[in-house]
Amino acid sequence: MIKITEQPISTEAVVNEVKARRSGCVVTYVGLIRDHSRGKQVQSVTYEDVSGKAEKRLREIADEIKRKWPVDNVAIYHRVGRLNVGDINLVVAVASAHRAEGFAACQYAIDRFKQGLPTSKEETYLDGSVWEGK
Repeated sequence: MIKITEQPISTEAVVNEVKARRSGCVVTYVGLIRDHSRGKQVQSVTYEDVSGKAEKRLREIADEIKRKWPVDNVAIYHRVGRLNVGDINLVVAVASAHRAEGFAACQYAIDRFKQGLPTSKEETYLDGSVWEGK
């Protein structure tokens, strides 16, 4: 349940995709484009999958989670393209029998995503400047 998309992400749809009858919870993380970064006011953020490997990287993270915790399902959806302040750029959902495993697995997914962002990132600020990163 990995997806790289240019379309808006429905958190409810992702939760419905991962939950199972045996699940006691679905722990979710919803990443948003905030209005400030690096001391500047953000206009937009653009994510691109230049290498074409973002989906593979997210799948690796999900596989790591399944090896570390007894979870039912894992979904990681990442939106690419130009996103505005308030847009959802990432949804992680982990269904598990117990909340402790669900929270730990979700936190792990977010941390691994941030450590090795699978896409390039460009922040455009209201003052017209741009920051590019990986």
